[in-house]
Amino acid sequence: MNILWDFDGTLFDTYPAYTAIVRGVMNDKKVSDEEIFCQLKVSFSDAFQHFKLNEEQIKTIRMRARQLRPNDLKPFPDVEQVLKQADKNVIMTHKERDDVLSILTFHKLDGYFTDMVAGDDGYPRKPHTASYEFLHEKHKVDLAIGDRKIDILPAKKLGIRTCLFQNETPGADYYLNHYRDFNKTIKPY
Repeated sequence: MNILWDFDGTLFDTYPAYTAIVRGVMNDKKVSDEEIFCQLKVSFSDAFQHFKLNEEQIKTIRMRARQLRPNDLKPFPDVEQVLKQADKNVIMTHKERDDVLSILTFHKLDGYFTDMVAGDDGYPRKPHTASYEFLHEKHKVDLAIGDRKIDILPAKKLGIRTCLFQNETPGADYYLNHYRDFNKTIKPY
């Protein structure tokens, strides 16, 4: 099985660190971490708009997110077991390529990935299908795994099976909360 992975919130548990960064920049005691987390899970742009952040705040958040060190971000438990059993793993992320590679290398997961489309590769942002089309044509993707609806929409348009991770939004073929349940949940094609 060839799997297309989202990075943030799917391979790596990055949203708690992003939530802390937004919390620090907003400095609004009335807004809960849960609300920040939920808005970020829709998209950073939606969160920025929802909380009416100004350009300086947005710039600071993006800068601090890029300054996170690889050891600040942890892969989800048991994700390596799924990576090991796939024939090919590819990544489609809005994160910058160098940042993704340094995190994967630090956690010794870089060897599991055949290809990647990153945020600085010039493709339109999700849910546009261009990056998914590129990876699908090159690697014949069987399953796309993401933690947000925008991660599965391009795959659905291309006829690729989809899995939402830690998200129950309607529209996916499969739903998974823990990677240890991958083989029980995802049926071979």
